[in-house]
Amino acid sequence: MAVSLPPQSWSRSLSDSAKQADTAHLRPFVLALFFIFGGITSLNDVIIPKLRELFTLDHTQAMLVQTAFFLAYAIFGLPGGALVRRVGYMRGAAIGLLTMMAGCLLFVPASSTAQFPVFLLALFVLAAGVTLVQVVANPLISLLGSPETASSRLTFAQAFNSLGTTVFPYFGSIVILGSLASVSSHDLTGEALHAYRSAETSAVVHAYLGLAAALAVVAGVVWLNRNRLKGEKRESGSILASFGLLRRARFAFGMGCIFLYVGAEVSIGSMIVNYLEQSSVLGLDERSAGKLIPLYWGGALIGRFIGSAALRVLNPGKVLAFNAVAAIALILLSANASGALAGYALLAIGLANSIMFPTIFSLASEGLGERAAEGSGLINVAIVGGAIVPPLTGFFADRSGSLAAALAVPAACYVVIALFGLFARARVAVSEAVPVEV
Repeated sequence: MAVSLPPQSWSRSLSDSAKQADTAHLRPFVLALFFIFGGITSLNDVIIPKLRELFTLDHTQAMLVQTAFFLAYAIFGLPGGALVRRVGYMRGAAIGLLTMMAGCLLFVPASSTAQFPVFLLALFVLAAGVTLVQVVANPLISLLGSPETASSRLTFAQAFNSLGTTVFPYFGSIVILGSLASVSSHDLTGEALHAYRSAETSAVVHAYLGLAAALAVVAGVVWLNRNRLKGEKRESGSILASFGLLRRARFAFGMGCIFLYVGAEVSIGSMIVNYLEQSSVLGLDERSAGKLIPLYWGGALIGRFIGSAALRVLNPGKVLAFNAVAAIALILLSANASGALAGYALLAIGLANSIMFPTIFSLASEGLGERAAEGSGLINVAIVGGAIVPPLTGFFADRSGSLAAALAVPAACYVVIALFGLFARARVAVSEAVPVEV
């Protein structure tokens, strides 16, 4: 038979069990996971201009970096949710961290071969681990507390994600972009070109080897705490059964908005360096432009700390709609302005982005009951928007010859997100909770 679980029951049941395990000690681990996967994801914004120069790519081809990375979410999102249901949250996180480490190590053969597809493979494996860690982190931080403040708590945790996306690109620009030689790959052919690419990609290798060592340490610490969360239900089930959640309009709409949000956020982040290099904007060199990427992600960091407090007293759906409209306004301003105004308007979109992912996730997930891990896995599939929207944005940039015109793609995404905020502004009633077969 099918029974309906009230939206509070899943949060309360695990939080009661978690209290017995002293969950206060688990929260730093979860926040650390947000910091790590956020920082590693944002490094793509630094790698894109690097690989674009080394392999003489156009905007569309360069965006394949994001396609390779975010495609992993579509492939591993649901299996990741199934794995977490079977082995538990902390063990799942450890497995994800080790997979990320393996992806980092693959940058070594990528550099030695100096082949763009091998770099894409390394990013794909790295992203598979990130997907699993994110499947764990998002529902776990929601479960460790009251359901009424889930949006606020997840927004606070996402602030640590933004801290990673702020810190990593700055140092990544120094280590990775700072190594670009005065010679251009356009001037080389044959063995000379291969040697140049191998030498220049060594900076990327050094950065990711350092990350691999750090991930090994964190994975070990998480594994040592694998039994700290008591009362978890570990079970198996059909992966395809998760798609039944799409019958719930609120969840399906929210999942679609995750697709669009990640696509818009990644598209803008990916074009920052090339956008700021334009003489009509700031006219910066590659390294200087890369060092401004943290302003974009730093805006999200500040906004998430503010949003964490605001969402305790304001309606999450209305706040989401407001921020989406603000993002659209900033895009219009940047696309129609020039100089510093155009550049900093684009960077300010990070502030508007701040509460979007955690708020969409929380609004879409209300009432999922014991199917929270399934819902997280399915939502993580929607993060594949980061693989599809950026190449589409790059295509518009190549066809129009204008990065400003290509901003119409993320702007359209924000329009739909604003509509979802208005649609989901009402809380889920008990009768709307998702049925669970028992």
